[in-house]
Amino acid sequence: GTIPTEIGLLTDLLHLSAPWNYFLSGPIPGQIGLLTALTFLDINSNTHNGTIPTEVGLMTDLLFVDLHINDLSGPIPVEIGLLTDLLVLELSDNE
Repeated sequence: GTIPTEIGLLTDLLHLSAPWNYFLSGPIPGQIGLLTALTFLDINSNTHNGTIPTEVGLMTDLLFVDLHINDLSGPIPVEIGLLTDLLVLELSDNE
């Protein structure tokens, strides 16, 4: 299944980890950008496709992002540059 758009309702969520769940697929919804308290995002080794949503730039508390081993394509959004506290960005093994 996909990450539901309702994920944006979890505004106090600090840590989201769902790696190696090949049943997670489809695009990463833009509503993920509403998780402005999130510091850790790990959804590697799934079958997410499409582009990284530009709304990720709203997640300014992020320290760790791992999206490797998916089917993501397109350019890395320039909004990633707004994540000035980001320590780890892993995007390898995508399209």
